[in-house]
Amino acid sequence: MHSYERFSYVYDRLMEEAPYGEWVDLVKKEVATGKVLDLGSGTGECSINLAQVGFDVTAVDLSEHMLSVAQDKAIREKLPIKFLLQDMRELETGELYDVVTIFCDSLNYVTDREGVKATLSNVYQHLKQGGVLLFDVHSLYKVQSLFVDNTFASSEDDISYIWNSFAGAEEGAVEHELSFFVENEEGLYERFDEIHYQRTFAIDEYLAWLREVGFENISVTSDFTNLEPTPSSERLFFRAVK
Repeated sequence: MHSYERFSYVYDRLMEEAPYGEWVDLVKKEVATGKVLDLGSGTGECSINLAQVGFDVTAVDLSEHMLSVAQDKAIREKLPIKFLLQDMRELETGELYDVVTIFCDSLNYVTDREGVKATLSNVYQHLKQGGVLLFDVHSLYKVQSLFVDNTFASSEDDISYIWNSFAGAEEGAVEHELSFFVENEEGLYERFDEIHYQRTFAIDEYLAWLREVGFENISVTSDFTNLEPTPSSERLFFRAVK
């Protein structure tokens, strides 16, 4: 079964508490209106929220199933979002944007240095002069101290999961093994399993890659604050200008 095929339909339930509004606020701080390219858009929650406040949104994801869920939402909300099935490492939309976003640690699914650099280069080519890239990633601390060798679980009436995380083969990598139990129409629970591999890198590496591509006015903050990262920061936010 294609990765995400079932996961896409339970993803939103698992992400109900995600701070989508705060991600959207980051974009609103940059521009009041304009064209936004949302990379790694998943089931479209950020894209939907951005479109609802007036942005012209293009959403890109590697999973056709995630995009299908997102498109269904946009149709229900009567929002004119453009959806593209693409790999961000090979991005080509033929348009330029005021802001490009890679939120909710989507860049951590690009697990090799060349892939990250290709993504950042592609983003640079898709930004208008003066346009802004916004992205967030897991910190090395989060991967190594909070994910690796830890187990997470949730039990609700219709969806439960067990989530085990293990160290990946490379530094900064983590493998997530998830088992879901989802109630079907007959009241029985069906199990399906997912394996997700993520990797993050040191702040200095991200900064070097951004500068190498040509970005300027680069800043790094942490955990949805305006504060610089500390050794125990969990989520790193990068802002870079073309």
